[in-house]
Amino acid sequence: MTTQTILPVNTESLKEISLQNNEPAWLTELRLEALELAGQLELPRLEKTRLDRWNTQSYGAYQATNVIDSLENLPMSVQGLVKDENLEGSLIVQHNSGVVYTHLSSELAKQGVIFMDLHTAATEHGDLVKSYLHKAIEKGENAITALHAALWNGGVFLYVPKNVEVTLPLQAIFLTDKETATFAPHILIIADTNSSVTYVDNYVSGEIEGNVVHNGSVEVFVKAGAKVRYATVHQFGNEVTDLSYRRAVVENDGAIEWIVGEMNDGNAMSDTSSILKGNGSSTDAKVIAVGSGAQKLNYTTRAQHFGKNTPSQMITRAVLREQSTAIINGITKIEHGASKADGQQTEKVLMLSPKARGDANPILLIDEDDVTAGHAASVGQVNPEQVYYLMSRGISRTEAEALIIYGFLAPVVSQIPLEGLRTQLQALVERKLGR
Repeated sequence: MTTQTILPVNTESLKEISLQNNEPAWLTELRLEALELAGQLELPRLEKTRLDRWNTQSYGAYQATNVIDSLENLPMSVQGLVKDENLEGSLIVQHNSGVVYTHLSSELAKQGVIFMDLHTAATEHGDLVKSYLHKAIEKGENAITALHAALWNGGVFLYVPKNVEVTLPLQAIFLTDKETATFAPHILIIADTNSSVTYVDNYVSGEIEGNVVHNGSVEVFVKAGAKVRYATVHQFGNEVTDLSYRRAVVENDGAIEWIVGEMNDGNAMSDTSSILKGNGSSTDAKVIAVGSGAQKLNYTTRAQHFGKNTPSQMITRAVLREQSTAIINGITKIEHGASKADGQQTEKVLMLSPKARGDANPILLIDEDDVTAGHAASVGQVNPEQVYYLMSRGISRTEAEALIIYGFLAPVVSQIPLEGLRTQLQALVERKLGR
């Protein structure tokens, strides 16, 4: 069955938007090519999930935003996310269709670090952006990626020069609170040879009267010997459909670490992938998800091994309440020639209601003999024996179940690189669990 994609913008309107933003000609052309593809391609086919039954049409229209000069002028809905004094030095905030606040610490600027919205970077660093934009996540993969390539706005461009080690995390906040505004940030990160950086972002929604589609993409390029830690928390309300692709390309001896908190209230799909291109490259992905209400969730984590001696580790934990459903996929692909690769993955789903449904699907695709690979998967409910043991120590049933749930999620929560973010995620877990 073919589902026709209804385009939220026509060619002339897209040209006008690109002109208003003073985008270079190559970017305008790229957008127009992507829009044409979006009208031809189908939605991605997900395991046991019908995207055509989700709200995937509420893109709204591009709306210009006003830059602010002080964090005090940020919307109250995100004020609490920038209180950590360590984060205020390097911060980008996007509000609906555009970035409204950008600040890079003077120390990092002196070292040659570039941290700005992607629109500006496409003009000021055009050759660099053009070389990498849509190279990890290609515009023609499906209708979602094509629409994103045509419509993306705001976003982040982060470049870390050779041999530069960024010790403090850089942060970005993405807020949608207007259903009529297109919200499709694109994150492009390039960590040059032997550099290191930690990047943290939050996706938040305010009070929205209608529906919004977040169509977001993250591309990370990890050069030889570089190390990137990417931490992200999505906490959209139930009015937002979250469609997110994340992909890293890792060269010789490079490393990418993903830490993902999927804490949305609406339907959500994400695909987090690491392409281990170089020898000795590695990836470590940890994903936590909590579903509630009638949410439908589909989360995939991938590691594709091309280089030799490439380890990958993937851990996903999902907790489901009420009538929520989740499909959790782990895919390890070891290509021919990737000798000495080691791919390990674990997917676990904990259901707190008899009406909740979860699927954990570990998949190993191996085209090389001299490798190590393993997987583990489980789907179940809270163990009554564990509850009984804790209650026998004077702990109430409610608190006993909470302790078990937090212990179940701990392998991911404990890895969050910032104390403030760990505290935030813990609070989001409690909210999602109705505690």
